[in-house]
Amino acid sequence: MMNPVVKIDIPEVKKLYSGKVRDLYPVDEEHMLIVSTDRISAFDYIFPNGIPGKGVILNTISSLWFKNMSFIKNHIVEDNFSNFPAPYSNYPELFKDRSVIVKKTKRIDFECVARGYIIGSGWKEYKENGSVSGVTLPSGLKMAEKLPETIFTPATKADIGHDMNVSIDILKETLGNKDTELLKEMTIKTYEYGRSMLEKTGIILADTKFEFGYYNGEIILIDEVMTPDSSRFWDLQKYEVGKSPVSFDKQFIRDYIDTTPWDKNSPPTPLPEEIVIKTAEKYGEILDRIKNMFN
Repeated sequence: MMNPVVKIDIPEVKKLYSGKVRDLYPVDEEHMLIVSTDRISAFDYIFPNGIPGKGVILNTISSLWFKNMSFIKNHIVEDNFSNFPAPYSNYPELFKDRSVIVKKTKRIDFECVARGYIIGSGWKEYKENGSVSGVTLPSGLKMAEKLPETIFTPATKADIGHDMNVSIDILKETLGNKDTELLKEMTIKTYEYGRSMLEKTGIILADTKFEFGYYNGEIILIDEVMTPDSSRFWDLQKYEVGKSPVSFDKQFIRDYIDTTPWDKNSPPTPLPEEIVIKTAEKYGEILDRIKNMFN
């Protein structure tokens, strides 16, 4: 396998920000470059080794969704490396196929989560109090069961530490009723579009999270869209209510971690090679299906 790209530094430009997966670089006053590395994180820790090709897969999937969703505005300005300015154009090994130039926005500091199925932190919260992010759900739901309707369950956007599920009232206090309702509408509409498209390829989109930002006073979609890092993709043919679904996303790594002695509160050791290879295969599979879906 190729060596993963986990650290990017070029002498000509100082990066604006380095996150768990993406690094931001300046372009001009109105634009910046986002590069998706091969870093992999789980339980708020970045692992020492990456997943080869992961950043290219994430970038390609997001670009496909952005291009094919005319009903919502987004931040993409340029995704063709041949049109990138210097110095980025001088480093194809670092930026080609894994970068986009985008509009600078004022990021809304909440994760906008849409859930069509009950799983993960939502399942844990539901078992404790019968609701998720303040949304009361029917009693008697089983793990991985489809919900009667899509729910909007926002979360805090944490650069460090855990994202925390919050009620929609928290958003209203921060953003106001109008923008909160617009975020809810955009989140659910985009999720349901993606879920409908993916079902045709034998994939269940169980849930996903979006990020939005203000651009010239308007809310637009930013960051990544319906990737294996931000979504739960399940194999439709193997799906069973009440069982942990077969997935094509980062859940595979979380499940592996749960079999190890790692305490999730200290820096982790590198992932075993077989887990790296299997994760790359799962990410590649969802990319192939999305590519075929749009062809």
